[in-house]
Amino acid sequence: MQLNMLLTSLIASIIPLLVGFIWYNPKVFGTAWMNACGLEESKLQEGFNMPLVFGLCILFGFFISFGISSVVIHQFGFFGMLQHQVEIKNPEALSFLQSGFEKYGNEFRTFKHGALHGTILGITVALPLVGIGALFERRGWKYIAINAGYWILTLALMGGFICQFSKVSLEMFQ
Repeated sequence: MQLNMLLTSLIASIIPLLVGFIWYNPKVFGTAWMNACGLEESKLQEGFNMPLVFGLCILFGFFISFGISSVVIHQFGFFGMLQHQVEIKNPEALSFLQSGFEKYGNEFRTFKHGALHGTILGITVALPLVGIGALFERRGWKYIAINAGYWILTLALMGGFICQFSKVSLEMFQ
């Protein structure tokens, strides 16, 4: 079952929140994370606007899911080569894209493949971002490992979901 791109991105935007509920639970990594941050449970509850935090988490999750779509779905790269030609209605380019989508439109469209690319993004983008910030904040390696691990898993799940369930066809580019 394939869903349109917007719906898939909206559903995937909930993944960071769901993974966070589990990952940062005190029975998983929550207690270790609080210790690494120097936080206490009571301090975390102060001034916590739950609807705002969860709403922004979903909004930022949407930005992430929309952004990683072009990495986990290779057909976007195929179209990107000829985007200008499609815009000017070049019949040769349109024919080439049509035959390419017919032959290869479903290549590498599995959860496993999307999860692989999500994991690669987690390691090559999220880990350095978390790590650089943590180094300047004078955080320890445990802090980096917990937060980067969260992002690696989250991006793997988001990439897998998006790759498996997003409907991509030539018509969406025209």
